[in-house]
Amino acid sequence: MITGRGLTRSLERIRALGDSTVDHESLRAEVLAEVGRVVPFDAFVWPLCDPVTATGVAPRARIPCPEELPLLIRLKYLSRQARWTGLAGSASPASTLLRATGGDASRSPLWEGVMQRYGVTDVLSVVFADKYGYWGWLDLWKVGSHGTFSEAEAGYLADVAGELTPALRRSIARQFGPPDHAEHGRADVPTTKAPSKTGRPGKGASRVELPPQAVLTLDENMAVVGETASTRDWLELLQPGPRPYQAVPAEVLNVAAQLLAREAGVDDHDAAARVHLGSGRWGILRASRMASGVPGATPPLAVTIQECPPGARLDMFARCFGLTPRQRELLELASAGASTASMAASQGTTAYTVQDQFKQIFENCGVRTRASLLAMARGGNARTGS
Repeated sequence: MITGRGLTRSLERIRALGDSTVDHESLRAEVLAEVGRVVPFDAFVWPLCDPVTATGVAPRARIPCPEELPLLIRLKYLSRQARWTGLAGSASPASTLLRATGGDASRSPLWEGVMQRYGVTDVLSVVFADKYGYWGWLDLWKVGSHGTFSEAEAGYLADVAGELTPALRRSIARQFGPPDHAEHGRADVPTTKAPSKTGRPGKGASRVELPPQAVLTLDENMAVVGETASTRDWLELLQPGPRPYQAVPAEVLNVAAQLLAREAGVDDHDAAARVHLGSGRWGILRASRMASGVPGATPPLAVTIQECPPGARLDMFARCFGLTPRQRELLELASAGASTASMAASQGTTAYTVQDQFKQIFENCGVRTRASLLAMARGGNARTGS
């Protein structure tokens, strides 16, 4: 690992990357390249998170065992050692697997169940979280004879988290708009006028309807055992998994794994995740346990996928853009159609103060009017009160 001036320059380069306006995919790729110059690693997993539930979405990964993806994700969520939700509340946002297990990696279900078979010697984990929520976590793996991670390397990655977390949140915020030029995501929803012969929208439409709610059922090993008619349409909008699981988006596996972690008492966050679908549109996935009609049988897991409800989308928007509690309240009031006068009365202030607050929100979100703000926050066109 480099030290001294070289380390300082690396953090400066990461700070510069964070100040750019690249999308989160490019940001993560460039940060990984820079981190690799300081901390050598052999494999990695880097998902984003739903900021409230800490459930993973939109993962980037390079691992030696893609054929064991469902098991890997399930055991990651069931492992307490260096879990990202625990790191968020600890003295440092970064830790090694060996430090978290007291030098005995076999205490980790993830290492015991998968990693040891691939020669993984250590994992360096870091969480990206702030007062607005969880934004992602990164695991770096060392494999074979490449040794273990040092305390200095963990300290460097903690410093990276400090520099990068606001930038990662801002990159996610850019997925909301601007409304007329929505960022093209990994699975962009076309803006079309008329459906094609396949039922998919054709060129030139002003609005695209998302598919009806879909439900997938999974067994205890997270293998898909059933699905509803609209599932295929939804899966094409989500990020495909690696082969041989390219037909099962990782978001589905992540929410199912979070439900298992919740049931096991490992973590108490909800098994749900909001995910960007492209062109400013958002979906939400939720996992739940189905009822069993067979005594003694383990009922399957059910993962529902649907368009993100307005309240959940508005919450995501406020967190991504780092709105203050009062600014968030104004956004919610405007979304409900409140006038400036009623907003002022609700907050015990004046109309001028409300207008000043909105100017700050506009500057933060890169818009000029309340209509544009609400179009970004809620999706589509929006009307405001006067």
